Amino acid sequence: HLFYSVTAVDEGVSPVVQQAFASMLEEKTPSTDDDDDEEQEEEEEEEEEEEDEDTLSYERRHRSKLPRALRGLMGEANIRYARGEKDDAIVMCMEIIRQAPLAYEPFSTLAMIYEDDGDVDKALQFGLIAAHLNPSDCEEWVKLADMSLDRDNVRQAIICYSKAVKYDPTNVRYLWERSGLYMRLGEHKQCMDGYRRILSLLPPRGGRALHDSDDLPSALGVTEEALLRHPELVTDDMINMAAELYLAGHQHSKALQVLVKFSGIVLVRKAPDKTVEVPDSVPVDIRAKLMVCLIHQHVYTPLDGLLTEMMGQSPEEVGDLHLDVAEAFLEEGEFSSALQLLSALVTSVKYNLAVVWLRHAECLKALGHLEAAAESYDRVVEMAPQHLGARLSLSTLQQQLGRPESALKALEPMYDPDTLAQDSSATQKELKLLLHRSTLLKTQGHLQDYIDAVAMTRSCVCVRSVMVAGKRHRRLVKVKDMTTDDVTDQEAAYQDISGVCTSVLSREEWWQLLVDCVHTMCEVGRYQEAELMVDSAMEFYSFYENKPKRKQLEFFGLSAAFLDHNYRKAYDYIRIMLMDTSDAERPQLWNVFNQVTLNSQHQRHHRFCLRLMLKNPDNHALCVLCGHNAMVSGSFKHALGQYMQAFRTHGSNPMYSLCVGLTFFHLAAQKFVSKRHPLVLQGFSFLWRYVELRGECQESLYNLGRALHQMGLVHLAIHYYHQALALPPPALEGIEADQVDLRREIAFNLSLIYQASGNTHLARQTLYTHCVI
Repeated sequence: HLFYSVTAVDEGVSPVVQQAFASMLEEKTPSTDDDDDEEQEEEEEEEEEEEDEDTLSYERRHRSKLPRALRGLMGEANIRYARGEKDDAIVMCMEIIRQAPLAYEPFSTLAMIYEDDGDVDKALQFGLIAAHLNPSDCEEWVKLADMSLDRDNVRQAIICYSKAVKYDPTNVRYLWERSGLYMRLGEHKQCMDGYRRILSLLPPRGGRALHDSDDLPSALGVTEEALLRHPELVTDDMINMAAELYLAGHQHSKALQVLVKFSGIVLVRKAPDKTVEVPDSVPVDIRAKLMVCLIHQHVYTPLDGLLTEMMGQSPEEVGDLHLDVAEAFLEEGEFSSALQLLSALVTSVKYNLAVVWLRHAECLKALGHLEAAAESYDRVVEMAPQHLGARLSLSTLQQQLGRPESALKALEPMYDPDTLAQDSSATQKELKLLLHRSTLLKTQGHLQDYIDAVAMTRSCVCVRSVMVAGKRHRRLVKVKDMTTDDVTDQEAAYQDISGVCTSVLSREEWWQLLVDCVHTMCEVGRYQEAELMVDSAMEFYSFYENKPKRKQLEFFGLSAAFLDHNYRKAYDYIRIMLMDTSDAERPQLWNVFNQVTLNSQHQRHHRFCLRLMLKNPDNHALCVLCGHNAMVSGSFKHALGQYMQAFRTHGSNPMYSLCVGLTFFHLAAQKFVSKRHPLVLQGFSFLWRYVELRGECQESLYNLGRALHQMGLVHLAIHYYHQALALPPPALEGIEADQVDLRREIAFNLSLIYQASGNTHLARQTLYTHCVI
């Protein structure tokens, strides 16, 4: 267990680990207290870097020294580590080290384990041992160097970079980083040697090569070193490249300093006017760089002469320089100056390009020339139909100019379906275009087209052309067999039909778009398609995992299904809502449930209410509904028990007195019943209580007469029917009086009594008086 005893580290690997490593490799143990030995070690490393290529190529083909018999145990250790069983993985790695001390794999795994545990010291020690056993892995040396720098151990970081340089001697980045570390330690000789070696490795146009490879820091470092060490060899090409690099890094003052220092340009900074003197020998590209620097430094006075001189040159020859200066003007908001250069470019043959027209349109738009800007954007769309930004800007301008049809035309699809199925970037651009088009359609009042446009953004719904009543209409239909199994649930919320991940909108923006679309569908009466849209949204985990959003989707689905008269589906929604204990006390949901069950004509809700009643015995609305269900199914005693429970808690509600009284009448009307008269008396007592609570109105007197009519007491029923006929219908806000007028029902019942008694004349007169439409 030698490798567990890691002591404090002053300079590099701890002494214990060094001794263990030396014993394994049969080398001499180094002394960490002797500075001369450190210098000798560094010199040896420099000599090792000069070894021949044969040795390097051999060492790069370093193979694992792990015996075949132990590879299975090593794999099991890695699996244990991946599962989080780190203690077992450590024990396995130690056993492998005991049997094969020269194999680097167990040391590398131990380094990762201790790094995950936050023990950086142990992780660094085992990582160094693994790197020494597998020295050809340059990236591992760089990682160890970064870890050493995190521990402020610069010397060890230098050693790690030296190892990386040994196995990749032409890597400029390794040399550059090591030279910087030498500079931090004050060892200027080694630092400059490293820079010289970088210069020797680069070809004559090495800075340009780094620039072309987008390695801007390295290119700037090499260029600065070249300008500093060899100013007498600086050429116009190098000056131009240095200025271009500084401008790319937005270091405009440094670029100006290079131009002034090496090009003979004189910049007079005295107030009030700043002037610039440019020798005739300065090339035009350096003059353009000078103009760009002055623009970004907000020094506009000397630009008049330079701009006039540039405008006098043919844009066919130096059009790229015209564009650079124009873009600098645009970035600083000097649109009038930029417009002069861009207007010359768009009239040329060579630079009559979409990018130039785009800059021209942006400049005109900023200056308020909307008509001309729209024409320029139209040229951009004509030359580059897939340019999304130009299409959006053109559509906005056309809308501002009062041309809604042209604004919609600018947002027509850019790609064909085959391209969208293969190119994810094209899908994202098309989706952005579609979203803007949908917003514009809704703004212009084209709700049907708006729905079609928004619906295409979801993966489980698409627009199909169908025949309805002999006419062709666009309708939403469910897309089958288009689900993607190779993506996670989180990604599924942002996928198009082809399974391409599209993060054009945030989750909240997607949600708001969905809500707007569902509302608009219900507004135009496309309820079935609103159901499909809600179903597709419910299938996405990003919406379903959010409980408030899921509840809102369920309410949308319930409303759409109810308005579409799809009561079976509406029942499924309301049933789920009522099973939630937080919603079970909301009377609105029970009212909706009652309406759904009344219209569905199904009896499956009876057992659901009974099961729910066992869980919520004190729920008042559920108690009344169970009573109604029992009454309809003929279980009058059960209904009486439920109604009496409701009557005890809400005795002032006249409806429960009516329900209890009617239940007693139904019990008394049964064929085989004992004590029929007491049941009738109790029924009348509750009915009179109902009349007292409700007051003498058309409804209460009709119900009383109807109960007497059912019991065969027709002479009493006629009395109360006539009283009800003499009263007017109630006046209810928002409801027409004809909808709550019971005179037709009362007259019909009276006609039945008269007809049964043989007085057909009076029955006919009653019907003609009150039941004629």
